[in-house]
Amino acid sequence: MTYEVKSLNEECGVFGIWGHPQAAQVTYFGLHSLQHRGQEGAGILTNDAGKLIRHRDTGLISEVFKNPANLEKLTGQAAIGHVRYATAGEASIDNIQPFHFKFYDMEFGLAHNGNLTNTKTLKKELEHNGAIFSSSSDTEILAHLIRCSHNPSFMGKVKEALNTVKGGFAYLLMMEDKLIAALDPNGFRPLSIGRMANGAIVVSSETCAFEVVGAEWIRDVKPGEVVIIDNSGIQYDTYTTDTQLAICSMEYIYFARPDSNIHGVNVHTARKRMGAQLAREFKHEADIVVGVPNSSLSAAMGFAEESGLPNEMGLIKNQYTQRTFIQPTQELREQGVRMKLSAVSGVVKGKRVVMIDDSIVRGTTSRRIVQLLKEAGATEVHVAIASPPLKYPCFYGIDIQTRRELIAANHSVEETRQIIGADSLTYLSIDGLIDSIGLETNAPNGGLCVAYFDGKYPTPIYDYEKDYRRSLDEKVSFY
Repeated sequence: MTYEVKSLNEECGVFGIWGHPQAAQVTYFGLHSLQHRGQEGAGILTNDAGKLIRHRDTGLISEVFKNPANLEKLTGQAAIGHVRYATAGEASIDNIQPFHFKFYDMEFGLAHNGNLTNTKTLKKELEHNGAIFSSSSDTEILAHLIRCSHNPSFMGKVKEALNTVKGGFAYLLMMEDKLIAALDPNGFRPLSIGRMANGAIVVSSETCAFEVVGAEWIRDVKPGEVVIIDNSGIQYDTYTTDTQLAICSMEYIYFARPDSNIHGVNVHTARKRMGAQLAREFKHEADIVVGVPNSSLSAAMGFAEESGLPNEMGLIKNQYTQRTFIQPTQELREQGVRMKLSAVSGVVKGKRVVMIDDSIVRGTTSRRIVQLLKEAGATEVHVAIASPPLKYPCFYGIDIQTRRELIAANHSVEETRQIIGADSLTYLSIDGLIDSIGLETNAPNGGLCVAYFDGKYPTPIYDYEKDYRRSLDEKVSFY
């Protein structure tokens, strides 16, 4: 398995449309806007008068559809699409979504963003009852649950299945006559609905895709909600009333594009407020602020405005490299960072630098960036992180499922500071994060999941519980 330099990987992205004569083309552009959520594979499934047609492959969306014929064959006025990062299942074409299921009496397509926490239990039960799985992805479980349900109505089967799976999920289900969207009871993953000028309805993991395809936001899908879209319009329904908003705080911190809005909060604005709050919690003297491109630039702006320090471009990202992957040796890990970032000596030389980043995972990237800045002449490098220390795994759709890979889980703040070579290390407080995002809700933690920081999960973690409890007793040294 390969790891991206930051060692923090997105979940997936889904996009769907109903009622557009060029559904596949619109979905392509929508997925392109969501490419940051997954780069391992992509696929589109269309509905042409009840006939479902699919193309999928590994790689970026532009690579999967490099041959125009692959997109031209996807005819029809409805489609669902998916960009994938493997949080569960192997990175093979068999796991690339959307999935296409054909039965003697019906067929449907399925795309999923998130991660189920009772996969092993359900798969064992389903296989015991005769189910045969064609992939190692947890997404396929929902299809088997729907088919084995004895509920007399199809929507009854869907609701029963949604109440059986646990964890974080945003589903798009393409039927011959409808498009169904569903969100988990905590709304861990974002999902929004929009409308295009011609009346076509779109569903997307992030609202940034609406801008690209020319759609106007209607509303977000609510926790525990199932949305049915067909030729008569949109119908909102629920499959459970046992809901509690706990949207993934990492969406605001790192994953989502800054031009997306999640539950009424603009991501860029939230990150600026995080940076401003971080400045209020920062206790050191400095000369300039330098954000690590690209996801930390908003926080750096907020920090600079609040502190009164100049916000300088002291780090340059090489825009012409694709994702840089860490190799097994430390030397190659550090070389990967050098390929992506360069320090600007003319900006940082002789300066006390506040280096703003959104998070620290292993510490490899932070250590190398601090070194780059000091090699470029910075007299001091104070690292300020616009999120609390990542100490605990995520089981709802982020690829952090063990404490072994988290430096903050195994080292104190002072130990981490020494490891990365910084002159100081400041993390944003959990309360500061919650207040900065500022969701208008009375839900615990301001409607956010902050389990990665405090270890308090909003739901049972089911199949992960035993291994997780064992990991709490482990102590790992990275260097």
